Amino acid sequence: MRIEFQPAARGGTRTVLHRADGVVLEMGSHDRKWRVPHDLAHAVTERELSLHSGLFGCVAAGAVFDTMSVVSGSPRHDAAARSERILKAHGHALSVAEALAGVVHEFAESGDPADPTAAAREAWGVVEQERFPYEDGGVGRAVETLRELAADWALLLPGRSIELNWPAGLVAEVPAAPQHREARSSRRDRGRRR
Repeated sequence: MRIEFQPAARGGTRTVLHRADGVVLEMGSHDRKWRVPHDLAHAVTERELSLHSGLFGCVAAGAVFDTMSVVSGSPRHDAAARSERILKAHGHALSVAEALAGVVHEFAESGDPADPTAAAREAWGVVEQERFPYEDGGVGRAVETLRELAADWALLLPGRSIELNWPAGLVAEVPAAPQHREARSSRRDRGRRR
């Protein structure tokens, strides 16, 4: 998936997502109070920390959030149901991604030279019971990457964008569609007749 971050005409950010299935989505945001777009902070955090079930991993799998619209391409016949299953299955992971992206965004915005790992560990503990897995400087690398992209963003000319390629391996798992009751019972009936 290719992601384009563009300054919106009236402030904020326009994020355009080119999914592997040919569907192009637009996600608007209202982050005028930030120097660095929050969606960019999410993308960097999730990519650097390998969060496959965060915002962008869910979108790559077929999720569509309320703030998104289809720009081009033909969504699957079951796109709405698939999106609902993905979002329901990964609600907790989305909360974790939001907490970690918030820390990375805050450190990139503030320019705080401190190691962000302690703040990330604290945010993690609010939403997650598992052991904090990022002791090796991953959070610091995410902050540095976002700071570099923030500098590029500040110099971006009108009509230009920052592009990120989303790794193919960072895609949320898609839960299987529930089988309809009639289909299950007819399969059972066919099995009995043999």
